[in-house]
Amino acid sequence: MTSISLFFLLLLLSATAAIATLSSDLTALEAIKAAIDPATIPETSCLASWNFTSDPCSSNALPTHFRCGLSCGFENRITGLYFDGAGYSGTISPFISNLTGLLAIYLRDNKFHGPIPTALFSLPNLGTLDVRNNLFSGSIPPVISITKTLLDIDLSNNSLSGSLPPTLSSLSLGALNLSFNQFSGPIPILPPNLEILAIQSNYFSGYLRNRSFGGLIQLKNVDLSRNSLTGPIPGWFFLQPRLERVNLSHNGFTGIEVLKPNKTRLIDVDAGYNKIVGYLSANFMAYPELTSLSLRDNKLQGPILKEFSLKNMMLRNLFLEGNYFNGKPSKDFFSRKSIVSGSFGDNCLKRCPKSSKLCLEPQKPSSICRNVYGGKGNP
Repeated sequence: MTSISLFFLLLLLSATAAIATLSSDLTALEAIKAAIDPATIPETSCLASWNFTSDPCSSNALPTHFRCGLSCGFENRITGLYFDGAGYSGTISPFISNLTGLLAIYLRDNKFHGPIPTALFSLPNLGTLDVRNNLFSGSIPPVISITKTLLDIDLSNNSLSGSLPPTLSSLSLGALNLSFNQFSGPIPILPPNLEILAIQSNYFSGYLRNRSFGGLIQLKNVDLSRNSLTGPIPGWFFLQPRLERVNLSHNGFTGIEVLKPNKTRLIDVDAGYNKIVGYLSANFMAYPELTSLSLRDNKLQGPILKEFSLKNMMLRNLFLEGNYFNGKPSKDFFSRKSIVSGSFGDNCLKRCPKSSKLCLEPQKPSSICRNVYGGKGNP
């Protein structure tokens, strides 16, 4: 290679390094930073290092420029936004739609406000959207169905409201977290590949419907607590083949059906703080991996079945306080070899020894128990 050819090659490589990032991506990054209140960008934060005198994807960028907050990938496209939780306040620029190479967006723990931009759902390669702990408001736009690549959405701890769009069912989501918002209405038909669903502390109402959950053969963890769900908890709900953990507490459920499973992975069930009436079902013990069960603060009656204390069971935590259970609990619960912890207090039990941690909370007054059991006290 001649010296002239080498010179032009070095010049070409230098020019390529100098203009590494696609111009439309650069425009988007500039607009994203401009939409944030500069008074909320601390000097030590990631965004403070976004200095456009350097190119973010260039190897020639100064070490003090673009220290963090983004990633570059194939063909020098911006593939990720990873904001630190520095308290940035502002809105998300619609120019974010230019970043068509984005795979992940993490804007958690800041003070972004306004509606969730529809531009986020036009990104053709986006797999993860995490904007938890911000001040976003409004509803989820129906255009959420435009992107077919989203696998993980976390919109928790914002001020979002309204009902969930029916188009949600068309996504390929594996994880959906909408907790601690103000969503309302019934639970719609959910994405078929969902593994994790967290919608606690909203205003969802209505019954648990088979059409919403029936096709979710991958579902593992479900948190529906602190909503306004009503009616019975249907038996099919616990029979979902991969289901491991369920939290249905602090709702208005009035009954619970427990069917014997064929195959199950169920480990943890919390249905406390509802309005469930009826009796404790021995079918819970047909779930061989069940280690924790809470039915506290409901309206259940009858005895605490001896099946719950058998030594060959996996059950370790049993919280039954705040019901109307009566009779004499099995002595197995109180033996030194017992592995069951929890609480049996605030019931109508006889011989619940105060020496046991299960019985530290006192039982209900006999007058209340007589009223529940038709004048028979705590039989």
